[in-house]
Amino acid sequence: MNHEHHQPAARRRDGPSARDRRNRLLSLLYWAMLALVLFCGAGSARADSCTATMSDVNFGSVSPLSTADITVSATGTVNCTWSLLSALPPYLVLFPNVTVCVNLGLGDGSVSATPRTLSNGSAKLEYNLYRDNTLTPAAIAGSTTLPSASVPILSILNVPNLLLGGTISQNFTVYGNIPAGAALAAVPTVANADTNYISSFAGHASISYAFYNLVKPACTSGQSSSFAFTVRAKVINDCKINSAPLSFGTVGALTSAMRSTSALSVQCVNNNAYQIALNGGTGAANVGARKMKSTAGGLVGYRISASLDGPLWGDGTLGTSVVAGTGTGATVSVPMYGMVPVQATPAPDDYRDTVTATVMF
Repeated sequence: MNHEHHQPAARRRDGPSARDRRNRLLSLLYWAMLALVLFCGAGSARADSCTATMSDVNFGSVSPLSTADITVSATGTVNCTWSLLSALPPYLVLFPNVTVCVNLGLGDGSVSATPRTLSNGSAKLEYNLYRDNTLTPAAIAGSTTLPSASVPILSILNVPNLLLGGTISQNFTVYGNIPAGAALAAVPTVANADTNYISSFAGHASISYAFYNLVKPACTSGQSSSFAFTVRAKVINDCKINSAPLSFGTVGALTSAMRSTSALSVQCVNNNAYQIALNGGTGAANVGARKMKSTAGGLVGYRISASLDGPLWGDGTLGTSVVAGTGTGATVSVPMYGMVPVQATPAPDDYRDTVTATVMF
């Protein structure tokens, strides 16, 4: 009997297929990620977060009598830090992105964002904050809880260090504006001194943010972080003064008194006491005995008072008085009464004097 022994046919092995290699790679990635999760879980987890800082909005010295708006700017910075693994959704930040909203709120002393107000006790100064330098109502800086939009929505994309995490910073600018006009002119000083008006945004300003991979969420769906800054302005004492000519016209012999009236206009900061003095003029340089002078050297005496035939208006010397008042922020008219008393008539000519009015505050 013959026995035949059959050997199994040899098989050819060409190595793992592309599919096998992919599956092994995914498996290795899975176990590596699981190990990393366990490793991170063994210590204190670091949540991805964003913080913000901002410089004060400082208007500096502000005159309520300004005829032009006062505009300044301040810079803020948002810093976002993340790791590959997050304790919050989306947990695995493979393509780390973050969207951030900067919310300014109203600030202390304001009941509305149209306009905001700075305060010194019960006194108020109107101003506002804006997202850009257009300073339009649509650009008013608000928050997610105010009717106006936030300042601004920051999108930070394609963050580097995908495997290790890191930090990225982005700046934003806020514009402050105090509008000129009646509301500004009515702002008072306190006790004739420069007066500070402020509003603190501690407890009012915050950022809201959300990390994501591909689909951008609303920043209101994430976390929040507060920051603080102050808006400030120093309201200064100020006055403006203007005058009109005091003319006695064309006259002949000075055998009877001649009269004329004119006025000064003065505008002083609300609640600001002031005094108006007149000097002695160029003709005689004497507040108690002013004189108009001709080109030939002739002289004509005259007087100025703040009331009809009242005391001479001067600088408080030589029996003269000054005019005192308290500003309201509005322009007021201060009457001047002029009189040329009876006196010897000089040679015909053009007689004039230049008197300087000074407002002291």
